[in-house]
Amino acid sequence: MLARVRSATLLGIEAIPLSVECDLSPGIPQVLIVGLPDAAVREAAARVRAALRNAGFRIPPRRITVSLAPAGLRKQGAGLDLAIALGILAAAGEAPRDRLDRLLVLGELALDGRLRGVPGCLPAALMARREGIPEMVVPDGNRAEALAIRGPAVHGVADLLEAVRVLRGERTPDQPRELASAPVPPPGGDLNEVRGQAHARRALEVAAAGGHHLLMVGPPGCGKTMLARRLSGILPPLRQEEAIEATCIYSAAGLLREPGLLRLRPFRAPHHTISGVGLVGGGPGPRAGEATLAHHGVLFLDELAEFGRATLDVLRQPLEEGSVLITRGNRAVRLPARFTLVAAMNPCPCGQLGRTDRPCACTPATVANYRSRVSGPLLDRFDIQVEVPPLPLRDFENAPAGEDSAAVGARVAAARERLDREPAPPVEGEARRILHRAIRSLGLSARAHDAILRVARTIALLDGAASVGPAHVGEATQYRALERDPGSA
Repeated sequence: MLARVRSATLLGIEAIPLSVECDLSPGIPQVLIVGLPDAAVREAAARVRAALRNAGFRIPPRRITVSLAPAGLRKQGAGLDLAIALGILAAAGEAPRDRLDRLLVLGELALDGRLRGVPGCLPAALMARREGIPEMVVPDGNRAEALAIRGPAVHGVADLLEAVRVLRGERTPDQPRELASAPVPPPGGDLNEVRGQAHARRALEVAAAGGHHLLMVGPPGCGKTMLARRLSGILPPLRQEEAIEATCIYSAAGLLREPGLLRLRPFRAPHHTISGVGLVGGGPGPRAGEATLAHHGVLFLDELAEFGRATLDVLRQPLEEGSVLITRGNRAVRLPARFTLVAAMNPCPCGQLGRTDRPCACTPATVANYRSRVSGPLLDRFDIQVEVPPLPLRDFENAPAGEDSAAVGARVAAARERLDREPAPPVEGEARRILHRAIRSLGLSARAHDAILRVARTIALLDGAASVGPAHVGEATQYRALERDPGSA
């Protein structure tokens, strides 16, 4: 007999519909899985046999063929275990088949028949909504995730026996509902903990308001990392569509740690030993990299010059296009990667360039070689480049506490709302003349010209101005530290 169960597999961060076809026929007892399964899917044969036996089901000694359609798409992961088990039971007459067309089934089986959570449940729920599938059967651990969107009704089951009761119509599904989000403190600490560094704090606010890429250059211990980690605390919460997209990414990567949708913007800070594949994604799957995990959030690269130059240069396309295109065989997967890039680096190998209390021991050639680890085209993509000088002890002890993240975040949110609902503020004639003089005197590129103009518009929005004036252009020009005085930054 033949039974068909509807399921899904992941391609990047997207769920692809699958038909799991199970056939029992005379022959040597075995389970044969066809349709380009990976190792985890092939091993489902052993898991499913043990789970069926330990759950008390008797399967006749037949040849069992499991076909995963479409056959040309590679299947991965253990999320097809439950669909295969239910298909075998339905084909053997141990479970009814009349409800199978209404259900999308996902879940990994333990040998005793219990169910473990699987990655990609939220993308599967979106796919079920798109395909018009009215109900889902998922492990209890994925229940809240599947209910987070308005889509199919959800059966959260603990084991194989409960899943069979769903097929028999003995369980009522849960309906999707919006989960309340508890208030969460800023993940990186509050901005009022940063003493002094008014110029860098202002640059951080401008970067948050306009989504500008930010580079901070300064000696060790001056507060670069501390500032960067507080950026996510002044960014507005994710909007609904952004939250769904970000949650799908974390669900597909198996990194979802809270029920429902993500509300805080992601903050990713990979180590400088990361590879290019780890940074932008890839592999046979392919899997999302740090650039995609930072989508709608912040990607922080500390000790920028310690990253491999080739590794950093793979970010140039995502920074321009907001996505990563990965081609494997005859398939291309586009992963979203629209993030704010924040980086920190020392001014020289010893880190003391520009300090008066600790003279720098590096030669000009050594400094130039150190700076060349980061390519010019990548540096040009940082709209804001600021020096973060060391703070003398007396200034550190006497500096008053600055504004907290809530106050700064309110201005950032207001500026972003203006940016969303209004056209970009026009540039006054005098402001444009100042901009052109700055471009000529500093020898900046056309990309730098556009960057200064974008930053100036953001500053005008933060100030509530109707147009971009000379002061806005002057401040924006100050945020090109490496081009204004490359020898001292």
